[in-house]
Amino acid sequence: MVFLCETKLSGREMKTVLVKFDMYHGMQVDSVVRSGGLTFWWHKKIKCEFLSASVHHMDFIIREANGDWRVTGFYGWPMVADRHLSWELLRILGRQSALPWMCIGDYNEILFSNEMKGGQRAQWQMNQFRDAVDACGLVDVQFEGYAFTWDNGQAGEDNRKSRIDRAMGTNEWMARFPYARLRHLGREWSNHSPLKLVLDRRESTGQFTKRFRFEQIWVGAEGCEEEITRGFERGGGDDLVEALQESATELQAWKRVSIGKIVKMIAMKRSQIERLNEGGCSPDEVRKRRNLVREVADLCRQDEQFWRQRSRALWLKNGDRNTSFFHKQERQRKAKNHISKLVDDGGMGMRRSQRLRRNILRSYSRLLLHVSLGMCSMA
Repeated sequence: MVFLCETKLSGREMKTVLVKFDMYHGMQVDSVVRSGGLTFWWHKKIKCEFLSASVHHMDFIIREANGDWRVTGFYGWPMVADRHLSWELLRILGRQSALPWMCIGDYNEILFSNEMKGGQRAQWQMNQFRDAVDACGLVDVQFEGYAFTWDNGQAGEDNRKSRIDRAMGTNEWMARFPYARLRHLGREWSNHSPLKLVLDRRESTGQFTKRFRFEQIWVGAEGCEEEITRGFERGGGDDLVEALQESATELQAWKRVSIGKIVKMIAMKRSQIERLNEGGCSPDEVRKRRNLVREVADLCRQDEQFWRQRSRALWLKNGDRNTSFFHKQERQRKAKNHISKLVDDGGMGMRRSQRLRRNILRSYSRLLLHVSLGMCSMA
């Protein structure tokens, strides 16, 4: 699910974005003269039922086999004089259902004074927010990452930071998702940090050797042809299979150094941006951050080309900034190819990689022996 606030777009404009992600349903609330605007998307596999919406919230029920729960995307009034309206709305929403409830979004307010750096917050403002949260029985989801989710982007003494974006759930919701955690992701173009709410803890079944695949982005890249030639020479030239295997080995090593450096450079520059987000805010640091954001955007365009080929879904036009779509398609393909559990003849589930391998080998050996005996009897 995805909740966006302050889209500054009309519902019709947001729909033109949504059509590019055909695996999602969505609803929109229009912006008012390029101010505000909300959108909520959910994967088509999720059973999501609309409850209500306004320019400051979107409310839904999530239907699941083990019980329904409720999620609200919230956008608090930005002006202090109107902030009491946010808490009235929050109280109204809290009384509307007894389902386990998650409320996430931009509240435009802090709960405690240590959630702000630079400037001052009146105590009565925080008290009103706390009173509304207590009245609704909401509890903060533990977060990971930098403490402040908003930065005004100004330099020096004019800089302001605060934690006005958060996720809160009722005790029933917390009991339903005991491993839930909130990640404050890196802020780049926006003055808000994206929030990622992770609901559960996945089990790892071990890593298997990946098959080699030649990537389109390698074509024309410096050094690619030389690595293929070197691999064929090492293979001796007589045995085609051996020559291809040697070329694959050479290309894998070359990719880690050459092509893989795009991902490494993006990660490195984003790490630098994160340090600047958390560090000082001098004019030089603000200027450096802006330059890094532009450099990351250029590298992401190169990364998008790489994921276009891996996604196996080439219907988007050149220039669309939808690398996340390609990542999604690749993850879906991997999910289909991934075996998380097998059940043996006795009905026992197996998850460990060694047991999975042994069971697969035993089953196919038995199957091939049966086919072989059948062919002998026919003869």
